[in-house]
Amino acid sequence: MRTCVIFNPVARGDKARHFRAWLDGIAAECVLKPTQRAGDARRLATEAVAENFELVIAAGGDGTVNEVVNGLGDVPDGFSKTRFGVLPLGTVNVFARELKIPTDIPEAWNILQRGKEIAVDVPLAEFCGEGKPERRHFIQMAGAGLDARAIELVSWELKKKIGPLAYIIAGLRALTEKKPQIFANVDGQKINGELALVGNGKFYGGTFAIFPVADWTDGRLEICVWPCADSWTLLRCAPGLLLQKRLPEKIVRRAAGKKIVLTSETRAAFELDGEWVGHLPVTFSVGREKLRVIGP
Repeated sequence: MRTCVIFNPVARGDKARHFRAWLDGIAAECVLKPTQRAGDARRLATEAVAENFELVIAAGGDGTVNEVVNGLGDVPDGFSKTRFGVLPLGTVNVFARELKIPTDIPEAWNILQRGKEIAVDVPLAEFCGEGKPERRHFIQMAGAGLDARAIELVSWELKKKIGPLAYIIAGLRALTEKKPQIFANVDGQKINGELALVGNGKFYGGTFAIFPVADWTDGRLEICVWPCADSWTLLRCAPGLLLQKRLPEKIVRRAAGKKIVLTSETRAAFELDGEWVGHLPVTFSVGREKLRVIGP
């Protein structure tokens, strides 16, 4: 397959340094497209489809994955024209974990070269950004309320220094604020609470199976809502998450559907694949088995 690898040449950390050294060994097997700034991965993915690459690989974390998926989707029939692969270089790599792509880069590369293709659903978020309608795909999950507000508050300079701990600090800060009420309409079923997570895959934040029955191929999205998202409620969730990687079901409300609309009467943030995007309202729908992904 004609292969294109989209990567951040200035990414920090041992994994990124090892990857850059390893790139020299595969340069003859693919075309390398380095990013220079935020949004470049999306543009480069769009270019890769126009250049008829058969496989476009996102080398990075979930943010890079999201950008590349959106770049493929920006081209008419882009999802059908090319395959998608991941080399996990990020902090958490939720999509790669769900796909069972190993963090060992040479091993992950071998999997991508063997070319086993699966088709997965691609959700779409429609919202208003800076006064105009916007559409943006995501692949793993979305959230509104507490988690999105925490991401909005993350200091990116602090994240570079201390990694995932920066999210914990931002989350503690978000907990002290007054939380907006999130209203969810799931194919006509209504749920409300202070935190709403929408899942295409099973995992959130690593290997936590927040959506244990999610199926990438069923044309539906799962939603998990916390009626109350205070520190006491989150402490009650901790033992199950840490020991079993699952939530105590008595604490949350669940539903699933083809269309999910999230609204709030006050200002409420939302995120896609761990990246802050904007504020509610937002409408989620799903394209069934549209993305051709290379996996084990």
